[in-house]
Amino acid sequence: MDHLTHVTHPLVQHKLSIMREVGTSTAVFRQLLREISQLLAYEITRELPMETKRIETPLMPMDAPTLSGRKLALVSILRAGNGLLDGILELVPSARVGFVGLYRDEETLEPVQYYFKVPDHMDERLVIAVDPMLATGNSSVAAIDLLKSSGAKDIRFLCLLAAPEGIARMKDAHPDVPIVTAAVDERLNEQGYIVPGLGDAGDRMFGTK
Repeated sequence: MDHLTHVTHPLVQHKLSIMREVGTSTAVFRQLLREISQLLAYEITRELPMETKRIETPLMPMDAPTLSGRKLALVSILRAGNGLLDGILELVPSARVGFVGLYRDEETLEPVQYYFKVPDHMDERLVIAVDPMLATGNSSVAAIDLLKSSGAKDIRFLCLLAAPEGIARMKDAHPDVPIVTAAVDERLNEQGYIVPGLGDAGDRMFGTK
């Protein structure tokens, strides 16, 4: 995969525009995030390894294509990553699930770890890390650091919005990790938020302030 894949599918862009609107309700925001996550997951799983399996159709036997290797691992960067995780799990229900708990220090903008739990055999799995926002890139880089320390070798990063600063930070720290996103926005503001963006994804998803 390319280092950056910008998914410009009309359905993705239309749903994202509704999510950006300040008046969109929590329930609608959450539903649209689930729907977009499935469309993005279609793109990020495009190159999954395949093998053939002998099956019986109602008419005759055939060698049918199936996924090969260990089940992929979906890793949610808490808490906002759970909104993407739910939708992808509907698409790939057999996936194993992990969690990285990071919060951003509002003064330094640096990530602080508070939780880490991932499946076993990470070195044998495709690992997809999910977080709606790639802003400064600090939390994403820290999460990928942790995943690599757990043995993961084939990692991809899926997000809803990305800022140029975050993309550059990730490419510098982890050039081997492809990024799939629905939008590349203009920049970060002084508080480290993506603009025009959509606000705080976690707050809008869970109805918190």
